[in-house]
Amino acid sequence: MSIEPATRPVSVTVEGIRIAESTNALILHEASYQPVYYIPIADIDMRLLEHSDSTSYCSYKGDCNYFSVVTPTTTIADAAWIYHHPYPAAAPIAEHIAFYANRVTISS
Repeated sequence: MSIEPATRPVSVTVEGIRIAESTNALILHEASYQPVYYIPIADIDMRLLEHSDSTSYCSYKGDCNYFSVVTPTTTIADAAWIYHHPYPAAAPIAEHIAFYANRVTISS
């Protein structure tokens, strides 16, 4: 696993509504998975995210919590996730949120 700063601005939209825009995103590379952008909470419109009861565990990153994206016209369940207290190897992604690329539009 490796984590590095994104070299371009990253934005996240749903149905043309901007959920996030950041010049401080991180890219996490892990095994054979596609790279994932982690965006600082400060760069996300948290009014459009709703905490979910869903959780998961990653042996590399730790305990994970999920958010649904809620817009005036749609709700996308568990579209985003966060590691509030990741393991030391993933410490830079603490308090950053990632989004599933197949549920929202991510541009960089």
